[in-house]
Amino acid sequence: MAPITTINFYYDTLFIILTLQSEVKRGAVQMGAVAVVGANWGDEGKGKITDYLAGEADFVVRFQGGSNAGHTIINEFGKFALHLLPSGVFYPRVMNVIGPGVAVNVSGLVSELQGLRDRGLPQPRLAVSDRAQVVLPIHILLDQAEEERLGARQFGSTRSGIAPFYADKALKIGVQIADLFHANRLVERLERCLDMKNVVLVHGYGRPAQDARELAEALAREAQDILPYVADTTTLLHRGLDAGQTVLLEGQLGALRDPDHGIYPYTTSSSPLAGYAPVGAGIPPQAIERVIAVTKAYSSCVGAGPFVTELPEPEASVLRERGGDAGEYGVTTGRPRRVGWFDAVATRYGCKIQGATEVALTNLDVLGAWNDVPIAVAYKIRGTVVTDFPATATLTEAEPVFERLPGWREDIREVRAYADLPLQARQYVERLEELIGVPIRLISVGPRREQMLVKS
Repeated sequence: MAPITTINFYYDTLFIILTLQSEVKRGAVQMGAVAVVGANWGDEGKGKITDYLAGEADFVVRFQGGSNAGHTIINEFGKFALHLLPSGVFYPRVMNVIGPGVAVNVSGLVSELQGLRDRGLPQPRLAVSDRAQVVLPIHILLDQAEEERLGARQFGSTRSGIAPFYADKALKIGVQIADLFHANRLVERLERCLDMKNVVLVHGYGRPAQDARELAEALAREAQDILPYVADTTTLLHRGLDAGQTVLLEGQLGALRDPDHGIYPYTTSSSPLAGYAPVGAGIPPQAIERVIAVTKAYSSCVGAGPFVTELPEPEASVLRERGGDAGEYGVTTGRPRRVGWFDAVATRYGCKIQGATEVALTNLDVLGAWNDVPIAVAYKIRGTVVTDFPATATLTEAEPVFERLPGWREDIREVRAYADLPLQARQYVERLEELIGVPIRLISVGPRREQMLVKS
């Protein structure tokens, strides 16, 4: 078995190649680190924006979360749903990095890579942090069992094992990628992890106990498929930054799913904020020069929790079916997304806690079917109008206060310059800009790369 130090020699060589290439191509993404993060509940179109910007980057980095959410990419190769792989995998020159903060489902990662090969794509450049931790089968088992136990009270988990994974990470009983290549240590780590879990599995959920040695053998076999990619990604990224290369940081989910600042307890288990990106990627915080917060031109949400502008049926179905390339359905679960009109209160708050320097607005084309388009500019809570985003206990009582703008009733998918948008569409964008207090720089009018407008 090749030691990880040998693999890192490969990445030392690759770093030199990337350095030379980076001198040739500079454009939309400036040097340093750029974070692409969600302003809302997730599913804002971050994959689309990352894919658009990745052609000018040297590295694209996933810094948190796991395979519990997906990014949809549509490009010249077709339509793809990525879960663990960064959205730069379609560019041969880009080094894609899975950072230390990511929850790595090894079998899922192997499957994603095979899926690209099966569709005739070239092997992507990929580096997986040896410090990242592994989503174990026991995590998925516990996640599924708990959601089943909760029934109608469940949190809307994708049942991918994410909450049990991050719990183990905090309890210091997790398994790092590096552990997969040290047989004795792996068994010891798994035995410690399974001590209490087997008690819960058997007596709490009525499931069979798990054997540490059997699990270790299965994990070690799977690990061979990712061995060529395992590296010290922290050193790799620091060298890149020192050489003036561009690092694109790709967030998962959105600000309102943050466990501290979001709609707790209907949140994810890691921080999807740009402030966490340096931690999850392993780079210094001062390296981040731009924070691009992504939001749709309306609102969408997968999972449970308060959602103030949510539309009832059948209005929701009309917006859902128009939304995006294949309607508003979860990339990972296939669940129909909850949809509603643009929520300026939630989005302003999301941009604020993300530290957004600019906004990317996606799916503007979807709104071309309405005579007028509502925007929630405030909430009414117990008779009082508020414009600040409240904690969950109060948010559950909120009702939207709408302002209505004239619609444009026009197909804008072929527009390629902001100035060529219908007047009403530009008025809508500029009103959103006023309400959220952050400049909107990128606007998508369709799912493909070329359907992106740059607003100065």
